[in-house]
Amino acid sequence: MSGTRSKESAVSDDDLRNLSSKIAGLWRFLGRELEIPQQTLDRIGSNNTEDVTAKCYQSLLDWRNNSANPSKQVLEDARRKMNSDTEERSDSSSDRQGDHKVHPVTEQQRLASSSEKAGMWRYLGEELHIPKSVLDNIEMKPSREAVNRCHDVLLQWEQTTSEPPRLVLMQAQQKVNEIYTGLEEKLARALKMTYKKQYDAIQPIPYIRDRLYRIDRIFVEGGVKVLVAGSWERLTSYQDILKDKRATLLRVIEGDPGYGKSTLTLEFAYDWGEGVKGSPVENVRILIILRLRQLGGVQSIYQAIKWFLLSEENVKVSDIKAVIESCHSVKIILDGHDEYPDRDSEKQSDIRKIVMREMFQDLNVSLTTRYLPKHYDQSARRYKLTGFDDRARDEYIRKAVVGDAGEQAVRRVEQKLKDNPILSDLCDVPLIFVMFAHMAHEKKDFRKFKSVTEFFRYMISCFHHHLLSKMRDTNVGRMRRFENDHASLDQMAFDGLSKEHQQLSWSEEEVRRQLGDDCCEYYVRLGILIKEEVATGVEIRFYHKLFCEWFAAHHLAKLLAGNWDPSVLRHAHPYDLQYMYRFACGISQDSSKRLINYLRKLPGGDKFTILCLLEQTGDLNKFVNVVSDLCKKTLKISEDDNKLVQRSTLQLLEIASSHGVPTVCLHVDGCLSEAVTAGGNLLLNSGLHVQPSSTLETIEITGKGLDIPEEKMIRLLAYAEKCEKLRKLTFQGKQLLIPVSVQAEKIPPSLKTRTIEVLLLHSLEGLDYNLNLIEGKWVKHGSGAARIGGVYLYSDNQDVHEWRVRELTRASAAGIPISCLHLKGCVSEAVTAGGNILLNSGLHVPPSSTLETIEITGKNLDIPEEKMIRLLTYAEECEKLKKLTLQCLLPLSAVPAEQIPPSLKTRNIEVLLLSLEELVYHLNLIQGKWVKHGTGTAEIGDVTLYNGNPDEHEWMVRELTRASTAGIPIARVDIADCSPVADQSGSSLALPRSQLSLPILSTLQELQIWDSDRRMDNTEVVGILRYMAKCTAVRVLVFHGPMLLPDRVQGAESILSTLGSRNVTVWGFIRTESQDGFARRYLDLRSGVWETDDDGSGSDEGSWIGEDVKDV
Repeated sequence: MSGTRSKESAVSDDDLRNLSSKIAGLWRFLGRELEIPQQTLDRIGSNNTEDVTAKCYQSLLDWRNNSANPSKQVLEDARRKMNSDTEERSDSSSDRQGDHKVHPVTEQQRLASSSEKAGMWRYLGEELHIPKSVLDNIEMKPSREAVNRCHDVLLQWEQTTSEPPRLVLMQAQQKVNEIYTGLEEKLARALKMTYKKQYDAIQPIPYIRDRLYRIDRIFVEGGVKVLVAGSWERLTSYQDILKDKRATLLRVIEGDPGYGKSTLTLEFAYDWGEGVKGSPVENVRILIILRLRQLGGVQSIYQAIKWFLLSEENVKVSDIKAVIESCHSVKIILDGHDEYPDRDSEKQSDIRKIVMREMFQDLNVSLTTRYLPKHYDQSARRYKLTGFDDRARDEYIRKAVVGDAGEQAVRRVEQKLKDNPILSDLCDVPLIFVMFAHMAHEKKDFRKFKSVTEFFRYMISCFHHHLLSKMRDTNVGRMRRFENDHASLDQMAFDGLSKEHQQLSWSEEEVRRQLGDDCCEYYVRLGILIKEEVATGVEIRFYHKLFCEWFAAHHLAKLLAGNWDPSVLRHAHPYDLQYMYRFACGISQDSSKRLINYLRKLPGGDKFTILCLLEQTGDLNKFVNVVSDLCKKTLKISEDDNKLVQRSTLQLLEIASSHGVPTVCLHVDGCLSEAVTAGGNLLLNSGLHVQPSSTLETIEITGKGLDIPEEKMIRLLAYAEKCEKLRKLTFQGKQLLIPVSVQAEKIPPSLKTRTIEVLLLHSLEGLDYNLNLIEGKWVKHGSGAARIGGVYLYSDNQDVHEWRVRELTRASAAGIPISCLHLKGCVSEAVTAGGNILLNSGLHVPPSSTLETIEITGKNLDIPEEKMIRLLTYAEECEKLKKLTLQCLLPLSAVPAEQIPPSLKTRNIEVLLLSLEELVYHLNLIQGKWVKHGTGTAEIGDVTLYNGNPDEHEWMVRELTRASTAGIPIARVDIADCSPVADQSGSSLALPRSQLSLPILSTLQELQIWDSDRRMDNTEVVGILRYMAKCTAVRVLVFHGPMLLPDRVQGAESILSTLGSRNVTVWGFIRTESQDGFARRYLDLRSGVWETDDDGSGSDEGSWIGEDVKDV
């Protein structure tokens, strides 16, 4: 049964997997023995860069699927042959068992062996019986990578062995691979157990310790952005962070406090531990996740892994290092760099080296942090967590809060959020929203809050109430006092946050000393303080930094009430500690004025002043002066502001309006939505509404790419009408699309009677316009003459086409002269449509009454006769046009004079064609013919048609033909790597690679043909000579190659005679059929034989080819 394969001989997937795990490092050697094509091995090597075992398995699968006989016997023979490593193949490999020749290890094999499982170099040394002292010396060498140490081991082994056979090395490597596989599996298994304990015990609310969740039950994706070319772009999923192909090997994931950085790392741990399909860590062999706050004073990352991830496992630090250095599929996540105690230390810890990419350069490393490290590799890809939107909040409520309680329960929680608009922006912060949602669902007395401080105070009181209700009566009285008496905790928190290098955790001994044992235990039981194992013992930290800021704010409020020294805040920047400042203002109304005055003096302090001002829940009249001072400056709402800051600015605007405080200017920068308005208000991208203000004097709208068509412009003007004190509405920004005109009858009547300026600033070349509200037209703003110079539309800047075309139209309507419109490679094949020039982007460029010059460039743009007529008709519509310049595929023949618009013939318009070598033709509009432009003689120098620029061939051929027809001399044409072939009559040279033909050029003086290693037969040579004979001005024909030509040109006596009578020289660097070696040879036109040049035979092409030829 030769057509079937027995079950005993068939190779199963398990067979391939087992073999792959045993000989992974030797997969290329085995692949060659199985006669797998080299290109297949290279492809597998490039496609599976992280896992050598996967490479081996893929190569064996390829062999099994494509081999004529993929049996176990063939596989075993190949493996045995690989192990024996004989130099000669035998037809029957089974007869050669035990017949091992001894071969020394080559440097190539030594390097290959060093790169596979490099971290296992010490195990390899032990298998090769190298003394421990020698291995210790290799390890002590400074700054040696594992690959180098492994290489040193092999060199040492060779020096102590008379003639080291490859088989010994292969056997040692196989043993090391088996050891490695066991270590890797043990390490991965232990890591997954550690992570499982972490992601199986999530506490959404710290004081409810009897209710733990697995991460997948509560994890909800928030927003994620990536920084690309200076702009933040939204990602669709958290998984894209690790899937991002554009990213470098270092990723920095930024996020404000409470935005879910640590939760994200636990989700990655869950994905890996549970083998979640489609996850970027699904096939990762080793995933290391370290909480950097635990690593203070720990220099070695391997030691940190042992202490904090594998403390219960019998795994040596050296084995951890060996596996990580050997495994080709490792990802590392370092969580909380901002909390890393040694983040600003100058000591060279492993963490610092990793962040600087001085260590683990080949591994994928992700770093979470609130702010960028002081020292890090600048090539890192940056990501940013942006918090919860409405979708994420709704999903969390359904998934983790109400469970099976139904839709009504969902609506109750969402309604409580709507009832607390002051918290709606704060609930973008996942940590705050999580606590809010659970408390809103469970607390019947949940109420409305007027400030963030009020909500936090309520939340902390819930913590205390829950704990005290569970204590035995004997403890309640003793512990209740700590609910209100926490001054020592306040000071400890403030002292930690106000240091130059913030302290976010303390030793347990220090906390007990500062707070006392009872207070310490109370707040630990409360869940606000957390005990955590670190390298030096047990430390205590706050559940989250927000809680640390809450207690620090109490101490700050106390300081403000006395004779406080502002210098205590010199290291406490509001950008980092905004909640501490906001809480302090909400805790003590009497102290807040001092703090607000302090913040206003800081650079950029106005925004924090607004946030703190809104924590006031009492009478705001005493702060009217502060509001007035803030509103004397421009209030800016930016796309870079989070929703919280945007809302705070709008609230200040509303306070000013209600108290009659004049507001100088509101600047809306890049955050106006595409809808522009909604319900009579300005609408922001964040969904917030800007209500009309009775005291607002100026509105500035800036941004990029915002389209405000006429109907939206009308609504915007209606909004301006409602702002009673408004004096100016300005628009500014590249690609801000403003209508060219507005229907006057739709402009609100009251605006026409008020002295309001509607300005468009910094249009093309800084030009400003003013909207005439009576006529609805834009007019030049300011005095003095105006002119627009060159305006460029390129094929690669289509993103600005619409803006520039619109501004050209606006300038034309305003009567402003436009010097030149340059259209470079962007005009469509149709050229015109509806009387306009049509661009590739689909946009139309209408005729301009003030445009003076048009330049159209596009060597592939074909403008035949009928399109040329339409283009001239367009030019006629441009009343001030003086010049139309073209560099395109234009008709060789004359343009029918009777079809040229009559008015062009009477106007002094130049229609120019830019040709080869700066040669210019102009169109005689009376006769419709192209003639050489300017006085004096003209000549075309060297023109090259080469295979690398076939897209320009048609234009070059057409312009060569035009020049020849006009009698303009053409000095030389080079045809390079195009394999030209003359037609049977010799009337043209075909260029097969561009599918074009070069016609007879009556003014051509020299032709050079460059074709490497081309073999031409007699017919081809005669054809080219026949073509040359018809080019009556030719004096030189050169063949370059090297090329192989016939010894003699036959059957072309009359052609040779014609060329000879004109003293044409034919030569080349060639080899003929009977002559060895390439040399400079010339064609004897009398005999048709190629003769060696007496002046310069040999192969030194540079000795006889002129510099001009060598440049080509």
